Amino acid sequence: MQTSAVANTTNLTASPSQFYSWQNYRCAYEVHQPINTTSEGVPLLLIHPIGVGLSRRFWQRFCREWYSTGQRNSIYNPDLLGCGESDMPRVAYTPSDWAEQLQSFLQTVVQKPVILVVQGALLPVAIQLVQKESNLIAGLVLSGPPTWALMTTKPPEWQEKFLWNVLDSPFGSAFYRYARTPKFLRSFSIRQLFASENAVDAEWLNTLLAGAENPASRHAVFSFLAGFWRDDYTSFIASIQQPTLAVMGETASSISQDNKKETPDERLAHYLACLPESRGIKINGRNVLPYESTAEFVAAIALFINEVF
Repeated sequence: MQTSAVANTTNLTASPSQFYSWQNYRCAYEVHQPINTTSEGVPLLLIHPIGVGLSRRFWQRFCREWYSTGQRNSIYNPDLLGCGESDMPRVAYTPSDWAEQLQSFLQTVVQKPVILVVQGALLPVAIQLVQKESNLIAGLVLSGPPTWALMTTKPPEWQEKFLWNVLDSPFGSAFYRYARTPKFLRSFSIRQLFASENAVDAEWLNTLLAGAENPASRHAVFSFLAGFWRDDYTSFIASIQQPTLAVMGETASSISQDNKKETPDERLAHYLACLPESRGIKINGRNVLPYESTAEFVAAIALFINEVF
């Protein structure tokens, strides 16, 4: 198995890919620790986004920067089912499925409270995980959370099933073959994810190309596109008692087709008004802050973690 690309830096050690079993599926993860010193503080559990070619490798730059700035928290970085080196069954994945996977990971592998660091629209997975295993969640960091409308409105069930059936078909397979081409990945990243076109670099594109090589990776992506992650999470968000930091990009945008526009300030205000123990910050960048604005993102959350924990 390959080890993480971050293993060659002078600031951290990364274990080779490790595996645990959940519901008879083989699930992959890696553990990072500071080199030449002992780990300290509450460990981080990273939740990567879902998308063409995305997996735990999304967090490579973050892990490098975290230890280069002297942070000493251990990092647990799992592949969600359907992504990376984890099994990729042909199923319609829901946030509850992935939350149950991570619950098992916490109970059997980590076995101690963690700070969840969740990217983008995988926030519902973190919310579900807090509901299922609150005692093992010490705090949360929300990186570029979705628009408030997306987090508080559930689409019709028929719509989700219709989109899934369209995507889980020869048409969907053909679409995925196109979606994993360098041309599409670069165009989509520029249009929807990054504030700067120059930030869409070779490391980003090569990571996505490698991650999308297995066509079975399309099932997790199609589950996301079908909207199975959408629901009204208002009451769940309001029930989160753990300290929470929301980090928003200065030019944050949404892939939603909703005509209602929401500024980054408005989005941040919605979350802070609903979360009982929260604070927020805006930094440079758009929607993939741990990758595009790595140093600023690490500085922001390190300050929060060192102050609160």
